[in-house]
Amino acid sequence: MDTSYYRHVRKDISPLLPPTATCILDVGAGAGCTLAWLKSRYPESHTIALEGNASNLNELRRNADETHIVDLNSTLPDIVSPDLVLVLDVLEHLVRPDEVLRQLTERMADGGTVIFSCPNIAHRSVSVPLLLFGRFDYQDAGILDRTHLRFFVRSSALALMNQAGLTVQRGVRVGLLGPRTRLLDRFTFGTLRDHLTTQFIMAGTREAPGVKQTRVRWLAG
Repeated sequence: MDTSYYRHVRKDISPLLPPTATCILDVGAGAGCTLAWLKSRYPESHTIALEGNASNLNELRRNADETHIVDLNSTLPDIVSPDLVLVLDVLEHLVRPDEVLRQLTERMADGGTVIFSCPNIAHRSVSVPLLLFGRFDYQDAGILDRTHLRFFVRSSALALMNQAGLTVQRGVRVGLLGPRTRLLDRFTFGTLRDHLTTQFIMAGTREAPGVKQTRVRWLAG
């Protein structure tokens, strides 16, 4: 089994990180390498890892201040209120991602940040074969990973955040920096941008009731 996936450090979230964080929760933390990196950025923070794979426990304990091996499809453990929560490429694997995100948001104070990432099912690698041949095939990894239970496009990912009480102001479209992709994006005046994006990363803030979603400022990643 390739374990490198569990050790990947998600530095692609850097543009969305808040200026300060005192308690950081990583849901689906893998081996905790992203938490260890964040600890170097926020050295006074308390880091908490929730992970479903018990084989990662020993390494996870070295990389996080607090660790929990849990079934993420079940009720989450009681933890101190985080002000930065990561749910990176994990909600699409869960039966009720909306319920999990709601549980997480309820634990946060107003002003806390959730950074959520998900693969984009509208990417041209899926949408073009579907349009031309009427089919898609599950794969061992990537957008059509056979372990995915839910699929997201930009609007449904944003709706998931809003339904959990989060307002999204900034996000990253992953996959737009390649030279051919940039050329195609320019040639089509951005109209196909959703089909050129492999993954959406968005930062949502828990706001007081009544705050409405406004236009998201997207960065290329």
